[in-house]
Amino acid sequence: MRLEHPFDPIADDRSRVLVLGSFPSIASFEAAFYYAHPRNQFWPIMEQLFDVALPDKTARRAFALEQGIALWDSYASLVRSENNSSDANLSELTPNDIPAFLAAHPAIRHIFCTGRKAYEGCVKAFPDLPVPCTLLPSTSPAYAAMRFDAKLEAYRQLKAVLDAD
Repeated sequence: MRLEHPFDPIADDRSRVLVLGSFPSIASFEAAFYYAHPRNQFWPIMEQLFDVALPDKTARRAFALEQGIALWDSYASLVRSENNSSDANLSELTPNDIPAFLAAHPAIRHIFCTGRKAYEGCVKAFPDLPVPCTLLPSTSPAYAAMRFDAKLEAYRQLKAVLDAD
């Protein structure tokens, strides 16, 4: 079944980094929010990196905007072949217009992709982006090959870019 991205990006004029996932998981569809699966490690990583508590989507949205973090996904629409959220089940991928997003948010100076499918959707579709694009490990519960501490260490790059101001 073909799916369209169900909610808007989180971004404003303070956004300095863009974090791209691939496409909302089933749990994220239901919650209408980014990284909503209860075992997704994105928000626990942000809590550790920034020493904050982010108990719900209202707090998470406010945090992202306050820190200069824009959230979006690489794909605008696709076909999900099974009723699970694995990136392996995604096909017929239509990318979001990343260059237009960057033009509308000129303070963004770095893109971080939360997994290979997100990264491929960004750099393959748009090889000449005006900002660096960095692949980070997936925070999905399906990616268990890397421990939380190793993922946390990899995500320090995102905080370093934000702290560089």
